[in-house]
Amino acid sequence: MLRLACPYCGERDYVEFLYGGDASQKMPALDDDMDNWVDYVFFRDNPKGEHAEFWQHQHGCRQWLRVVRHTVTHAVMSVRPAREALPATEEKQVEVA
Repeated sequence: MLRLACPYCGERDYVEFLYGGDASQKMPALDDDMDNWVDYVFFRDNPKGEHAEFWQHQHGCRQWLRVVRHTVTHAVMSVRPAREALPATEEKQVEVA
């Protein structure tokens, strides 16, 4: 079972969390071309390996988290508040656009 270590509430089962999408892509500017927005919203890669994702602790503190997990083994490498940037060591491992 997938367990996430919330920095505020401690380790919890994944059923308390809501998946919030890919955290490895940067959002286009608000006035950017519609094609860039369509790509950002609707088209996703399906990476194999470590990947950064947003999760919300919906049944706990309700905070948004940035989780780096392996998409095949579901091993969680790190969990931190979403407002914190990824450290340089994790940016190299996780594809960031």
